Amino acid sequence: MRELMDAKTKARLLEIGKVRIDTALLKNFTVPTAGPGAGNFAFFFRSGNQRVRLGISENSPLIAAEENGEIIICENDRKIVRGRIEEELIHCPDQAYVNLTEKCTFDCKFCPVPKLSGKVKSIEEVLHMIEKANSTGKMKAISITSGVDTTAEKEVERAISVIRETKKYGVPIGVGIYPTKGSTRRLKEAGADEIKYNVETMDRDLHEKLCPGQPLEEILEALRESVEIFGKNHVCSNFIIGLGESDESVEKGIKELIEIGVIPILRPASMHPLREGEIFIERPSAERLLRLTKFLQKELDKTDLDVGAFKTMCLPCTGCDLSPYYDLE
Repeated sequence: MRELMDAKTKARLLEIGKVRIDTALLKNFTVPTAGPGAGNFAFFFRSGNQRVRLGISENSPLIAAEENGEIIICENDRKIVRGRIEEELIHCPDQAYVNLTEKCTFDCKFCPVPKLSGKVKSIEEVLHMIEKANSTGKMKAISITSGVDTTAEKEVERAISVIRETKKYGVPIGVGIYPTKGSTRRLKEAGADEIKYNVETMDRDLHEKLCPGQPLEEILEALRESVEIFGKNHVCSNFIIGLGESDESVEKGIKELIEIGVIPILRPASMHPLREGEIFIERPSAERLLRLTKFLQKELDKTDLDVGAFKTMCLPCTGCDLSPYYDLE
């Protein structure tokens, strides 16, 4: 077996996405409250310098078990990788990554959040969570995300309040929310260092069907403005793979985002039971993930964009995605 995880093995783990594991082996595991993975139990697995975030399912062909103090993941009775469970701080290792609002008035067809009875955290509760994370001595960054309870404008105000109150910790602060008029400059002035506005998909026809009420061109304009205000290597965007788009449209979308100075994050799509019957989702194969991530790497290499420069949110975490910087050789 491969002693440590490599890009091919991680791509296979991401393709399947879930493992069978005795939860007694997990010191802590979380239930994500944002995005397509919301509502599903998950944990972080580290092997060497790479990590992956895996869900938990009794129906998975992957089995994780303890052996000689390590976690071994097997497929078809064959050991494929060894490593350890990695402890989370808030939502991911090393970061206080807090979702302000666990519900959403938007109705993206791939996302279960609008159908979940999520919580709206008070600013005081969020600040207490971040203070507790800081007290561990392990907090390297603060990341803020949010759904939409009533209006996107209100979520911007709440994010600004948290950012202003947490600048005192002296760590990088990232924010990923829905853009509104003037939100980018206000978030920067409040003290945010990095920003993420998610395109979700760059296929225009799919975006119109799957993200009603969220015009893609407006999001792209917000991203362009973000590069002007935050600068290059401080702006990124989630780009979901597996919603029915072609490789050609993905490659075209990657080029378009990079051209305006935005680093795409290729996120494997996940089908949630609450969205069954509403959307076609085909989780990308390991081969497809590798192929598209290599294309992304090649396009980034033509520019001065640097994935490794990011300090907050998804790019330094790498748990949910195949990284062109941390995972590929």
